[in-house]
Amino acid sequence: MFDSSAAADSRRADTLLAALDIDAAINAHERWKARLMDYLEGRTSVGLDPAVVRRDDHCALGRWLHGVGGELLGDQPAFPLLMSRHQYFHEQAALLVELAQRGEWDKAVQVLNGGYRYGSSQVVLLLKELKRALVQQA
Repeated sequence: MFDSSAAADSRRADTLLAALDIDAAINAHERWKARLMDYLEGRTSVGLDPAVVRRDDHCALGRWLHGVGGELLGDQPAFPLLMSRHQYFHEQAALLVELAQRGEWDKAVQVLNGGYRYGSSQVVLLLKELKRALVQQA
């Protein structure tokens, strides 16, 4: 006999785990942004390769999105847009690094205050939207 309350409890636990993962994903994104800013402002000697920065599957958030996050949330309506915005964010971040490495600071600031900031805020907003949808389903 199928125990529907056990299935509901299991689904609720999976939903809560996914919501916790979303919080961790937001934190990972914020840490990566801080690392990039440290690089741009000369607070670290660790270099950044624009080709690696451009890859959206190398950061902690990207690994999560392409892995367990996609498995848990891939069926959510906001997920494809999140993937697209995350890729856009990485393209903007790579452009920012390229401009900084060439010493084109005026252009770098334009990207920082334009596409980079927009892409980053969209990633966080879409992650929060996914979390809201999960909470409503629980």
